[in-house]
Amino acid sequence: MIRFYNTLTRNKEEFKPIKEGNAGLYTCGPTVYDLAHIGNFRAYIFEDLLHRYLEYGGYKVLRVMNITDVDDKTIAGCEKESVSLKEYTDRYLTAFLEDMEILRLKKPDYLPRATEHIPEMVSLVKKLLDKGYAYEKDGAVYFSIAKFPSYGKMAGIDLSEIKSGARVDVDEYEKEDVRDFALWKEEKESVFWDTELGRGRPGWHIECSAMSMKYLGESFDIHTGGVDNIFPHHENEIAQSEAATGKKFVNYWMHCAHLLVNGEKMSKSKGNFYTLRDILKKGYNPVAVRYLLLSAHYRDPLNFSEKALKQAENTVSNYNAFYQSLDFCKSGIGNKEIKADIEKARKDFTAGLSDDLNISAALAGIFNLIKTVNIAVSEGTLGPEDAGDIKGFLEETDNVLVILDKEERKLSGEQQNLIKEREQARKDKDFKKSDEIRDVFKSQGILLEDTLYGTRWKTVKKGIK
Repeated sequence: MIRFYNTLTRNKEEFKPIKEGNAGLYTCGPTVYDLAHIGNFRAYIFEDLLHRYLEYGGYKVLRVMNITDVDDKTIAGCEKESVSLKEYTDRYLTAFLEDMEILRLKKPDYLPRATEHIPEMVSLVKKLLDKGYAYEKDGAVYFSIAKFPSYGKMAGIDLSEIKSGARVDVDEYEKEDVRDFALWKEEKESVFWDTELGRGRPGWHIECSAMSMKYLGESFDIHTGGVDNIFPHHENEIAQSEAATGKKFVNYWMHCAHLLVNGEKMSKSKGNFYTLRDILKKGYNPVAVRYLLLSAHYRDPLNFSEKALKQAENTVSNYNAFYQSLDFCKSGIGNKEIKADIEKARKDFTAGLSDDLNISAALAGIFNLIKTVNIAVSEGTLGPEDAGDIKGFLEETDNVLVILDKEERKLSGEQQNLIKEREQARKDKDFKKSDEIRDVFKSQGILLEDTLYGTRWKTVKKGIK
């Protein structure tokens, strides 16, 4: 049984999909006006973990991630550079897709761009006008919060507390009530569409409702995002969607906590604002970035620091070295207890992630297995069949974690001869020559280790410069 914390109800609930064996998932994507920063990727990696674990649990996942390519920031950017909106946003969308691949993020089934779904948004706004939940004012269309009594139920706010400029978006346009939000904005910039609503562009909130319902239906299973999306964005999505359809919009709302950098909120003015590319330019392994952003529970704040990143690099390196080392287990004895140890690790892994994606408990199950196996290796009681079973388990769980480097590596004939020379040098107690050969391999990114079974080698993954 999988249980998730539902922001809407403030409780952990058993996941019961609308359609048995299927999961409809909408994950908030980027606004493509700049490079995505590591705080953004904290949310995207949480969403990737959710997607992959649902599939691991046997669900067929249909996932949509929106691309916001029209809003105040994208329009300001293209006008500043005197280029078209598409040319401007294409640049950052391409960069985002490249970053997704670098961090091994699973590509969603649909990546709809807001600018390619204007008809769906117009249709939804017209429906809200027809039902009396929206009104026109000076060429713009607004949603009337007063007409939707349950507004604020997810964020837990009292409508009487909402004041202009305090807890709700402030438009430059006039509206009947300061609490109302724009569904459609009249033409005031260089970017607009000529529609049945007049010349203008969509408000930010209507984009997600229109695109999610197009691909997932009027009601679907899970909607995710960062805690900063809860209000007003997701609250507005609920109001406009449920007002239009008369149906419950989403069954489970999941939100991840903020990422801090060195204990502080990320800010360009503080000099602690990093894009993924800033981190990689320092030479860090992108898989270590993935691991660090993955390793804390999604509802807990995550402190990102270079110290934590170096620790993540060591963990990923040791994890992969352990995986590679299993190929060197040559004992003919075997270990009857290993299968039970693997099964316990598997149960711990699934129990952890089934409890609201408790990644710490899931990883603990794997690391406890590694500790047990290392003891068996040191005692010479782990055979090739046992090692194969362990490798299979690590590869199975890596469908969720995606931190293994499974590329097969082979030593060249020259490297194999050097290892034999070193082994002979050790027998001859020529430790100077032994160390020199070890240093040659180290310069090639290969570490040599001496074991009960002879020399074992492992590669060291280097970061992208």
